[in-house]
Amino acid sequence: MGYVSDNLNLLSDIAKCIAMQFGENCEVVLHDLTLPYNKTIVAIWNGHVTGRKVGDGGTNAGLEILKGSVAPNDQYGYINTIPNGKILRSSSKYFRDEYGKVNGSMCINMDITELVKCENLLHAMTTEPGEQPEKSKEFFVGNIDELLEQMMQEAVLATGKDIKRLTKEEKVSIVHLLDKRGFFLIKKSAEKLAHYLGLSRYSIYNYLNEANGENT
Repeated sequence: MGYVSDNLNLLSDIAKCIAMQFGENCEVVLHDLTLPYNKTIVAIWNGHVTGRKVGDGGTNAGLEILKGSVAPNDQYGYINTIPNGKILRSSSKYFRDEYGKVNGSMCINMDITELVKCENLLHAMTTEPGEQPEKSKEFFVGNIDELLEQMMQEAVLATGKDIKRLTKEEKVSIVHLLDKRGFFLIKKSAEKLAHYLGLSRYSIYNYLNEANGENT
């Protein structure tokens, strides 16, 4: 059992209170990270904001925490842009077991798209152009296959080259990067990446062994 499942009624009441307070543009999600990652969402309010529902999985940010690549620190008020163009202001609270291991989270995603449009208009009318705030690279998707697809696309994009022109060294770096981001915690992810990069599963596992050797 985990913190979320043990305290589901209380956490649901708190999450519902937040969602009702801020209205239909505020999504509140409870993740039980003791479950398989493709179905961590055990409760959600205003799921239309990101298009998710109970039984869907987590984001790439959660994978990095489970992998240990990113410290599981609570985050407040960070900005995301999701594929449909919506801009979200998000906060994430993590729950831990008695040993300090993260096993659940509550996430708040406020759709601020219209507010940002108003802000940009006012900014353009009253000040000189300046730098835009950095946005988070968190993927909100309905199922785990979509999450893996977006993570693979981003890793290839980071090389600055077309996927058909990647060298062996660049493919190795993609495998290492995705491993750091928790990609291979998902079942059959190695097979998906092998197909995506035009490699054999054997090559993917060899590159993974190299990555693990470098990290020990």
